Amino acid sequence: MKYVIVLGDGMSDRPLEALDGRTPLMAADKPGIDGLCARGRCGLFTTVPAGMPPGSAVANLAVLGYDPAKTFRGRGVLEAASMGVELSPTDIAMRCNLICIEDAKIKNHSAGHITTPEARELIEAVESGLGSSTVHFHPGVSYRHLLVLSEGSEHFECTPPHDVPGQEWEPLLVRPLDGEAYGTAALLNDLIRRSQQILANHPVNLKRIREGKDPANSVWFWSPGRRPSMKTLYELYGITGAVISAVDLVRGLGVYAGMDVIEVEGVTGLYDTNYEGKAEAALAALEDHDLVYVHVEASDEAGHEGDAALKVRTIEYLDQRLVRHIIERTAGRDVAIAVTPDHATPCTVRTHVHDPVPFLICRPGEEPDAVTRYDEESVKGGSYGMITGDGFIKALLGI
Repeated sequence: MKYVIVLGDGMSDRPLEALDGRTPLMAADKPGIDGLCARGRCGLFTTVPAGMPPGSAVANLAVLGYDPAKTFRGRGVLEAASMGVELSPTDIAMRCNLICIEDAKIKNHSAGHITTPEARELIEAVESGLGSSTVHFHPGVSYRHLLVLSEGSEHFECTPPHDVPGQEWEPLLVRPLDGEAYGTAALLNDLIRRSQQILANHPVNLKRIREGKDPANSVWFWSPGRRPSMKTLYELYGITGAVISAVDLVRGLGVYAGMDVIEVEGVTGLYDTNYEGKAEAALAALEDHDLVYVHVEASDEAGHEGDAALKVRTIEYLDQRLVRHIIERTAGRDVAIAVTPDHATPCTVRTHVHDPVPFLICRPGEEPDAVTRYDEESVKGGSYGMITGDGFIKALLGI
């Protein structure tokens, strides 16, 4: 049997006034996903263990059957793997966002979803001005970039910028957790402040301001760690895998899991991503891989923006422009399809939370349960109940 996991990042939510007390999954017109639900089995999945940060790194590790408590070393190291940045055992890698600060507050975590070419110019300017033999900035996609320190302590605490829109930035700077990390934290905070001087009058930002767009006027660091040690999916389950995503974090997780990273033209991580291209790539990858992991970021970004209508639209795009094609082209084949978010990103709080997420698994030949609609409430009646740990991947693989 072959397997497809369609992951709608942050797709799960909470009831919203704007949607008459429904969640976006309840409000969305999604006949393909609901049809899979009617032909399959479903339940709730606690993807983020208590006490761990409810982010995509932890949650996607759990979806693939890894124990985040043993394998999570920060999302920076995963993004480094995707970007081809080799890390030594002593390197510390961390996410470096380009953010917008306005009136001494973090306006948003993405500098208005700055384009990749613009962002590359800015990160290159920051590297030129602040980089050294022990400090290196690496450009990524849109607002998502990487900082690598070749020395220092990782015992410091950072605030993810998507958790704190509207809050003053200075009280949220890096905080050392012990005396050993004091120097590293001070260095990071100095880099943030000096980046603001470099970025303030950069031509890219001056042009964005003239066009009425948010400037990327600061870097922001979070999720630090050192290189993890992980078994591959083949070592764990005897299967080969491929991953399709616009997000370096997920692609890097795939690298450590021994999966092939499939490139798709036109993927953006937003609602305008190439859904059809991802579907075609997934179908092609099924020919020579056992499991294909198709990650779509758009719904998570809509949740961070607090835009319920956009989140509904991203779910409908996922259904009509990606899931439908996979269903139609695998009909009659021995292919199991699963749909799940990694975590919830409620529009009301605009950040990730620990809520369990709804999932469905449609395996050919298995008796379905009684649930016919896929959403946070309906799946409570599913035959899987509440699962944790590696329960999801084992249910999908039938082991």
